[in-house]
This record gives sequence, C-alpha cells and structure tokens, in this order.
Amino acid sequence: MITLTVGSATAQPKKSRVQQTQQTQQKQQQQKQQGTQQSQGMTRRMQISYPVALDMPEDVVWRRDIYREIDLNEEANSGLYYPVQPQGKQLNLFTYIFKLAQNDYIPIYEYSVANDGNDDFSDAAKVKFKTVLDDKHIFYEEADGKLKIDNSDIPSAEVTKYYLKESAYYDQANSSFRIKPLALCPIMMREDDFGGEATQYPLFWVKYADLEPFLSRQTIMTSNVNNAAVMSMDDYFTLNKYKGKIYKTNNMLGKTLAQIAGGDSTKLSEEQKRIEAELEAFRTQIFGDKEKKDSLDSIADNHPLNVKAKAKKQKAQKAKTEKASSRRSGGGSSSSAASSAARVSVRRERH
Repeated sequence: MITLTVGSATAQPKKSRVQQTQQTQQKQQQQKQQGTQQSQGMTRRMQISYPVALDMPEDVVWRRDIYREIDLNEEANSGLYYPVQPQGKQLNLFTYIFKLAQNDYIPIYEYSVANDGNDDFSDAAKVKFKTVLDDKHIFYEEADGKLKIDNSDIPSAEVTKYYLKESAYYDQANSSFRIKPLALCPIMMREDDFGGEATQYPLFWVKYADLEPFLSRQTIMTSNVNNAAVMSMDDYFTLNKYKGKIYKTNNMLGKTLAQIAGGDSTKLSEEQKRIEAELEAFRTQIFGDKEKKDSLDSIADNHPLNVKAKAKKQKAQKAKTEKASSRRSGGGSSSSAASSAARVSVRRERH
C-alpha cells in the first residue's frame, strides 16, 4: 500500500502537467477561433446594420460588364482622394480600404498581369495583405503576429487612380435599368529615381459587395465650393457619381479597347464613345422611343373624333354638376312652400 501510494503521488504531477498543457492548447485554439469569429462577426454586424444593399439578380435578360479607369485628378472623383492623411475619423477611400484589409475585415484578391488584369474572386486568387506590402515595398512592423503600419507609411498620396468594374443591366423584376459597381482595384502611381513618368502598379482587387457595408459609414466631400456638402461613399458609387473612361469590356475575344484599337488613340476614343452611346441608347429606349411615343400621343389627342368625344364628355359633366346644384338649391324652397301651404289649409278648415 505504501509503495502504491508513493507511486501514485509521484505520477500525479506528470499527469497534471499533461492536462494543463492540453487545456492551454485548447484555450489558445478557442481564442484563435473566437478572434476569427469576431472578425467575421464584425462583417455580419455591418451587413445587418446596412440591410438595403441591392444585389444584382442572376437571371437578368440583358447585362454588360464594363471596366473603367477612375482618375482622382478629375473634379468628379477628387472626393475619393481627400484627405491624403487621416484627419480624425475622416479617411480617403484607399486609406479606408487599406485599414480594412490590414485588420482582415475584407478579403483582397490578386491582380494578375498574366491574366490580363481580369478580376478573379476564387479562393485560389486570395492574397495575403503582408504579401502586397512586401511586393510593393510598403514599410511595416510585425509584433505578435500583427502588422503595425503608421499612417505616414500608407501610400495614399500615390494612389491616384482606380480600376472599377461595373455592370449595366436591365432588372425585369422591377422594370428598371441599373448600373452596379462590382469591384475596385487601387492603382499606385510611383515615379522612378530619375523623375520620369510615373509607373502604374495595380495593387489588388476587392469586391464591392464586401466594401459596401463599410462604405455606408464613411463620408466624402462632394463640392469644392460648399464644404458642408457630403455624402456617404456608398451613395457616391451607388448613384454613379464617378467619372471614368472605359478601357475594357467583357467580350468573347478577351481584348482590351487598346488592343482592339491597335495603339491608335483616335480609334480608342471612338470605341469608348461608341460603347457609351450604346449604353445610353439602351437606357433611353428600353421602354420604347420616347420622342415617337410623345408624338403619337399628341396626334391621338388632336384627332377630331377624340376632340369631339372629349368636348361631349366635358359638356355631360357640366350638365351633371348644374343639375346637382339645382337640386340642392330647389329642395329647400319646395319644402318651405309645402309647409306654408299646409298651414293655410289647416286655418281654412278651422273656419
């Protein structure tokens, strides 16, 4: 018995250490899962707080995907560039996207030159934020597995362009024509050491659906004259306030407009204008030719038979109104006459 007691006493610490190690590992794993759930839960909460996001139906009868180049030097897009450095809670678009990606609130996807810059939102195309920082030589510090980046090291001043993918489509369920932003790609314009022309460095693709709940909470300035004129970033994109030239459309050849134009700037401009005209023509004529409809309506209204029928209807309505008014006015006099006549007859009978 003494031997068994001593043996169990000496074996107990080893067992407790093993259990303690297992419990510690389980606790760390739970904390890691909890942290992942919290980051995902943040996105869910943002989506719940913004339930009016309109998704594009999958069974539309007409749709055209277009890629635009948004230049922030243009006045219509300059609100996305201000402020270059964060001012309190006010951030420009790239700084906002940068911080969301840094904290794993939104996934980012590779911009592949080998894939002609086409957006690919599969899991295989996802890229780590740290990889982007290393590839583009953006300074950061890493501590306890977390990335720390000062606001001064965020290259927001160099991001002066965006690639934007949008889809113009006809929603037959609501009988409406819509233009829906689908994806954004920030472009860093970086000059070389010799001060030559700046080189474009597309950073990554991000789905607009992932950004949309967050953009509804951030505002941008929309006027250089009235600085109190602001709107949310989501309203800015949803209302299509941005301006940008078309550089590519989804086509069966998989070519950009520059490739189709063969390097001819005049032909490129003509192609861009042609596509814009096609979109405008579809939008204005989707419910029929308005000018033709207006002219047909005017002809129908001025037809002699319609004019005669309209006059007859107005005359009947006028007569009906006069008859109703005469009844109201004549009813009181007849009743008073009847009552006076009744009084006279009663007096005669008494005599």
